[in-house]
Amino acid sequence: MRTLLILILVSFTLLSCRSQDLIRPGDTLEVAFEKAMNQFELENYGDAARAFETVISIGRGTDIGQDAQFYLAETYFNDRRYLLASSEYSRYVQFHPNSPRREIVEFREAKSYYHLSPRFRLDQTYTNRAIERFRLFNSRYPNSEYREEASALISEMRDKLARRDYNAGEFYMRTGQYNSAAIYYGLVIDQFPESVWAERALVKQIEAYFLYAENSVEQRQEERYEKALDSYSTYLQLFPQGENRSRAEELYDRANRGLENVRNRAVAQSN
Repeated sequence: MRTLLILILVSFTLLSCRSQDLIRPGDTLEVAFEKAMNQFELENYGDAARAFETVISIGRGTDIGQDAQFYLAETYFNDRRYLLASSEYSRYVQFHPNSPRREIVEFREAKSYYHLSPRFRLDQTYTNRAIERFRLFNSRYPNSEYREEASALISEMRDKLARRDYNAGEFYMRTGQYNSAAIYYGLVIDQFPESVWAERALVKQIEAYFLYAENSVEQRQEERYEKALDSYSTYLQLFPQGENRSRAEELYDRANRGLENVRNRAVAQSN
């Protein structure tokens, strides 16, 4: 019985303390913001978000209301609720375009989309949006301390997009759709030439065009072997010291022999 009484008293005390930590009717704007910040610093992000929303609603148009808008976005970001964070950062810039916090806010908005970017096999809408936002950030703030990190994240996400297209090419190779495979490998080369996937994609494009020619009717083989040879020429221009050069040369030799055979047969048939 005594133990039960102690537990009741402890629970009542904790609830009383918690009640004092939360915003109550009659609190001034300053007190309400202080309570919201206390929840934020304690990493009680659910309570902090609700508190900041209250401060924003009663302090709109004030400096404290502006601070609350910023920390609401920060709360969502720290709580990994990145879609809500991106929305609140965007709202902050919309309402406070001349704020000295604008630089960090725009960086955090872009980084929110970066965190929303999924694995390469899934829809890459957020990846593209993050790249767009980071590029805009670097353009607006060329001397920012965050520029280097933004550039690194752009490169990371572009590698992801390149991998997506490379993987699509691999799928079409496995299913014997060699022309489609060559097209997707070409996307990697054209759109992401700096990526780690570009060099191997170009070698795979040579192979795709070679197999496309090998599996074509004789009347179409010549032009398709020539595409393989053109891809090899591009490879030499872009990656003269590429790690897969020996494979590229092997495919070039095979495509060249195939082209010579086609032309020799054409000459023989004409005589």
